Amino acid sequence: MNFTVLGSIGTVVEGRFVAITGARQRILLTTLLLTAGRLLPSEQLYSELWGENPPESVENALQAHVSRLRRTLRLHAGEKMQPPPLIGGPSGYQLLVAPMDVDVHVFRERLAQARTAVQQDPSMARDLLEAVLALWRGPLPQELAASPLCRSAAVQVEEDYLTAQESRLELELRYGAPSDVISELRRLGMMHPWRERITELLMLALYRTGRQAEAVETYNAMRARLVGELGIEPSLRLRELFRQILNQAPALEPLRGMALSLDE
Repeated sequence: MNFTVLGSIGTVVEGRFVAITGARQRILLTTLLLTAGRLLPSEQLYSELWGENPPESVENALQAHVSRLRRTLRLHAGEKMQPPPLIGGPSGYQLLVAPMDVDVHVFRERLAQARTAVQQDPSMARDLLEAVLALWRGPLPQELAASPLCRSAAVQVEEDYLTAQESRLELELRYGAPSDVISELRRLGMMHPWRERITELLMLALYRTGRQAEAVETYNAMRARLVGELGIEPSLRLRELFRQILNQAPALEPLRGMALSLDE
């Protein structure tokens, strides 16, 4: 049995997805999946499920939700498979599921592999990043935002996804044709107008396709947004790239074989 939290909360058995119903059931399952391998204290689960307004009989309410989730997992597993045990008691609960049976953990593991591979084998890193992006089915559902743990995980996984996109495009820009990434960088830039890394890659792609004026316009548009709406100047890194573009610095030409950092 596998589990999904990216885009939708549910189980996958023999390739068939079945959604988990009920808002608190989805939160309970997601918190247990996000912390696969460790016990979640009951006090934390109270906060995740009910926030600052737990019911009077909160212990009984939690036990009821846990029992319901156990029944749901047995139902989803069917007759041929055993669901992972959901163990615990008054002190807390733990779902004994392997992290690699949960899509978000697979996503993070493959991204970590890509970060390691990029220093030694950029081609492998690019393939790994493609595999990472293929796992994406959307962010954690918005309804989980009531849970502090789920809300924090949602922010982190979306940042990881965006970083993976940027890193793949960076590899394509360095080892492929710059013209191939411009449209995707423009699309990402419209979705994330404050993301300087996207602006940086777009400026470089435009410059390397002989469109120096457009690269300059891209910088000026970003600077106008930052100064006009946030009252700050672009980062030193972006300003330095702008200076190099104006001066047509040789350092901007593609350097084949140079490794990239995916941690930025």
